[in-house]
Amino acid sequence: SEYGVETLHGPAYGPASHSAAASSAPSSSSAFRHVVPSRQIVERQPRMLDFRVEYRDRNVDVVLEDSSTVGDIKRILENELQIPASKMLLKGWKTGDVDDSTVLKSLHLPKNNSLYVLTPDLPPPSSSHSGALQESLNQNFMLIVTHREVQREYNLNFSGSSTIQEVKRNVYDLTSIPVRHQLWEGWPPSATDDSMTLAVSGLTFPCHRLTVGRRSSPVQTREQSEEQCTDVHMVSDSDGDDFEDATEFGVDDGEMFGVASSALRKSPMMPENAENEGDALLQFTAEFSSRYGDCHPVYFIGSLEAAFQEAFYGKARDRKLLAIYLHHDESVLTNVFCSQMLCAESIVSYLSQNFITWAWDMTKEANRARFLTMCTRHFGSVVAQTIRTQKTDQFPLFLIIMGKRSSNEVLNVIQGNTTVDELMMRLMAAMEIFSAQQQEDIKDEDEREARENVKREQDEAYRISLEADRAKREAQEREMAEQFRLEQIRKEQEEEREAIRLSLEQSLPPEPKEESTESVSKLRIRTPSGEFFERRFLASSKLQVVFDFVASKGYPWEEYKLLGTFPRRDVTQLDPNKSLLEVKLYPQETLFLEAKE
Repeated sequence: SEYGVETLHGPAYGPASHSAAASSAPSSSSAFRHVVPSRQIVERQPRMLDFRVEYRDRNVDVVLEDSSTVGDIKRILENELQIPASKMLLKGWKTGDVDDSTVLKSLHLPKNNSLYVLTPDLPPPSSSHSGALQESLNQNFMLIVTHREVQREYNLNFSGSSTIQEVKRNVYDLTSIPVRHQLWEGWPPSATDDSMTLAVSGLTFPCHRLTVGRRSSPVQTREQSEEQCTDVHMVSDSDGDDFEDATEFGVDDGEMFGVASSALRKSPMMPENAENEGDALLQFTAEFSSRYGDCHPVYFIGSLEAAFQEAFYGKARDRKLLAIYLHHDESVLTNVFCSQMLCAESIVSYLSQNFITWAWDMTKEANRARFLTMCTRHFGSVVAQTIRTQKTDQFPLFLIIMGKRSSNEVLNVIQGNTTVDELMMRLMAAMEIFSAQQQEDIKDEDEREARENVKREQDEAYRISLEADRAKREAQEREMAEQFRLEQIRKEQEEEREAIRLSLEQSLPPEPKEESTESVSKLRIRTPSGEFFERRFLASSKLQVVFDFVASKGYPWEEYKLLGTFPRRDVTQLDPNKSLLEVKLYPQETLFLEAKE
């Protein structure tokens, strides 16, 4: 049973006492079996109790025997929560407060219990600050950076975990101003170290404005820069001796910092030599979100073939254009294209409604070669050669693909040096071409489906006719088989009942004679149909003999109960091991049988 206890079964009809149940087990195969009340459940093994203990923001599940003490629970919690048992107050007991020596069994607890721990002597954890910091690290900051010399603005998205140094190196990609030559305005006074994350630098969330320009002289000192501007971040902290002496080795500023910018990226957009395209796209999507925020096109996760299947091979009404975004981390246009155009809400919404968007990273040579192979296979060598000849600074590329009956057609190749309006216009132009083709496909598909529907309806009518005839035959066969099965069951049940009845009849002690010198009880039993049958029993006979006699007449214990008349009582609830004299069925008594509900 649920509590790990064993029920002690006594003989049929009636509660046996504890002593009687323990001393004698029923030896008869009576058709009447005793139903033991719940108070006679006897524990054979310890009962297991479940506790769910709550402490601050944690839940600990404890399972132990009811022979354990409250102190045992505290010792388990001491290991789980790393809190001394002496500092714990264990609350939630239904019976009020208890001490460590209290045995759980004495509390009469249910199987499942809920408790909680209080630690008034321990200081509360300072989790609010760490929680707020973690939340800031997960936020995205929009930095509106103005390039002072050319009067151009860049809207850049960075996660709160990005560092000030990463921002400056990304700005170098956009402005070609090496980090050590950048003069900044707008950084908060608290941003005193380029290694600080944006989350703790004091930036205004969600948008913050900054201005950057080029230092007038590469040998300008930090003190001179600070005299010209009060911003603590006017000059980057990256102007160390190793960078100042770079020109002595013939290394150009832009070349040196371009390599540094690429090397300091958190992780590549896509792993090199990725075996599974789906896994590669998962990393691409995660890294894209980390760099540019969550507002971006929904990239299809799967192989290029699967993207074709999703875009081109459904019903004509459900087909879409396929947009392939080719990313390149070494291009100076990439950051602007991604943050300002590809993540623009209008572009994201239009792509989501009308395109399946698939992406690939062309930065690594192995991934580039792999895409060119796919391109040759699906679009032909001309398109592959067009992409192969694109220079790094012409990336990112946006390919618009339309599926046709015989081949896949590249409608447009959009380079990274574009604007939001121009990108939207070219997407809409591709949609016009696609819509015209889609309408023709829908018309052809509707006509084909109409012809197929007529044929299907004819085939279905014929199939239904055959199915109805077959179902009718099978129903008749099932009905005959079921009737035969039920008849067999009925016969077997009757034979079994008769065998039990004969066995009980043969096991009954002989009926005492009227002139017997022993005390004799005469019982008259009325059946539910109104018939009576009588029999004499020795007054010393057990009540179980009467139960067996009734069962031998065809009234088994599972279906009938035996009732007395005056006073009215349920004889089946009496102890079957008591004698007729003890249960006051002497010298004579009239009983009647009643069907159980």
